Amino acid sequence: MIDIRPIGYVIGLLVAVLGLTMLLPMAVDIYDNQGHWNVFVESAVITLAAGGLTALACKNGNRDGLTLQQTFLLTTGVWTTLPIFGALPFLLGETDASFVDAFFEAMSGVTTTGSTVFTGLDDMPRGLLLWRGILQWLGGIGIIVVAMVFLPELRVGGMQVFRSEAFETMGKILPRARAIAAQIAVIYVGLTIACLLTYLVLGMEPFDAVVHALTTTSTGGFSTRDASFAAFSGSMEYAASLFMILAALPFVRYVQLLNGNGLAVFRDVQVRGFFMTIGTLVAISTIALLQIFPHHWEQALRESLFNIVSIISGTGFASVNYMNWGSFLITLFFFIGLIGGCAGSTACSVKIFRYQILFASIRVQIKRIHSPHGVFSPRYEGRALSEEVLGSVMSFFVFFTVTLGVFSVALAATGLDFVTSLSGAATALANIGPGLGDIIGPAGNFAPLNDTAKWLLCAAMLIGRLELMVVYAMLTVHFWRG
Repeated sequence: MIDIRPIGYVIGLLVAVLGLTMLLPMAVDIYDNQGHWNVFVESAVITLAAGGLTALACKNGNRDGLTLQQTFLLTTGVWTTLPIFGALPFLLGETDASFVDAFFEAMSGVTTTGSTVFTGLDDMPRGLLLWRGILQWLGGIGIIVVAMVFLPELRVGGMQVFRSEAFETMGKILPRARAIAAQIAVIYVGLTIACLLTYLVLGMEPFDAVVHALTTTSTGGFSTRDASFAAFSGSMEYAASLFMILAALPFVRYVQLLNGNGLAVFRDVQVRGFFMTIGTLVAISTIALLQIFPHHWEQALRESLFNIVSIISGTGFASVNYMNWGSFLITLFFFIGLIGGCAGSTACSVKIFRYQILFASIRVQIKRIHSPHGVFSPRYEGRALSEEVLGSVMSFFVFFTVTLGVFSVALAATGLDFVTSLSGAATALANIGPGLGDIIGPAGNFAPLNDTAKWLLCAAMLIGRLELMVVYAMLTVHFWRG
């Protein structure tokens, strides 16, 4: 029998913290002299009461360590529970949102997906706009802790190659998580403040700068404008690109940087691979754009850089409607979203390191074909990869592909067209934000979709954010018997 008290205690505390953060947008609405502030009071009371009572009811549970079963339940439970309470301000506020729309927006926020069902953002109460940013910011720091502390111990999708970098937390998950989270928080807050100050210096309005700093460093992509980043231009796009890249790098390297290892970031194989991938894609996109818009090389470079970094990091900002860039670049953007950033960052999707391990395995297989009597072993960062890691990565790719196909077919069954179904499934599973096509593309949103499609996309966001295996493991009989 699984003891759920330690799980309930942690989730209860996190829900209570979420309730406290609702006081920030409440203060903004009070400052704006809007009657909307009472929505956050009601939501905060409900959330604090639910979280506090849950934590009190479960406080006698053993919190010295978590079993693997409890850890699976905790990670999934957190990302399922927080959107329920995070949806309250949307449900009770001036959005007139249905429960599915409110939950969709909150799930998109907490998982840092960035897909939205809301329009009229320019006229929305500022408290709600800030709340959307807070949800993404909290989700961003949360997934870093999960990726650095929990997933390596759960051996999910090849993440066990980073176990030593996660400070060997087996059997001590919660105590070590506190220590690691403290260092991450310092870095995360510092990066957010630096982004905020940069936006302010470049001329962004203070409130816009705050919200966009929250959603840039979390690689979330919620904006205060219907036009997204098209409302800003020029140097602002370069600044956003820089901070999206910084947020997509492994935070464990920043921790090592703080502890005196100044070369840790540049020695990381996946960091170098990430930069090479971005450079190659930006060059291809810029050349292609110059064929469409000749004599505008700076604009082509800037728009290519911004939108490629936004998609590959899973942020989902859009500065232009790239659906007008032609079929080649549209197709390229679809596959860019399936790459992702670095493990242990706020970025999402498949992640660079898995492709590196996949290509290393392919190279070894080719060598074995050429030299059947040779002894070859895939290596990553100079270390031979175990069969466990290789099998875990290959399983992830298979599960990702199958899951993408299943959700695409399921969305098509709700009446959506092929492009919307496929890109919708991909953008939700990879937590990117905008899809392709006229409905959910960079110039549209997810509001026109039917309720069934929205629930399916919520499920895909959750599965994708938790690296698939965490959720799937709980669907097996063996998990509950173990």
